[in-house]
Amino acid sequence: QVRLVESGGGLVQAGGSLRLSCAGSGRSFDLYGMGWFRQAPGKEREFVATINWSGHITDYADSVKGRFTMSRENAKNLVFLQMNSLKPEDTAVYYCAAGPGSHLYYRESESAYWGQGTQVTVSS
Repeated sequence: QVRLVESGGGLVQAGGSLRLSCAGSGRSFDLYGMGWFRQAPGKEREFVATINWSGHITDYADSVKGRFTMSRENAKNLVFLQMNSLKPEDTAVYYCAAGPGSHLYYRESESAYWGQGTQVTVSS
């Protein structure tokens, strides 16, 4: 069992930055590939970013590529999402999730564990 708790969301102006954190607890956290997903009002949850177990490989949705950076500190059971140049369309609840294995993953249906989410609101 892995428990995930997100933090770091808030209200920011367009062009600003936020850093989301995801704290994991439970056994073998460092063996999981991790993902960030988001859900905007009235929309389905969508993939944002993914990282493999070691942190050496990442991938991003086209909509955030070049603006968001995902990283992890396995020694502290932490995963991060650095979000720069934020846009109003980035407004959503952001969820941290653990994947089905140690590799990158992109489908929310493959997530083994979810956090409760943190709200990010970007004003224009």
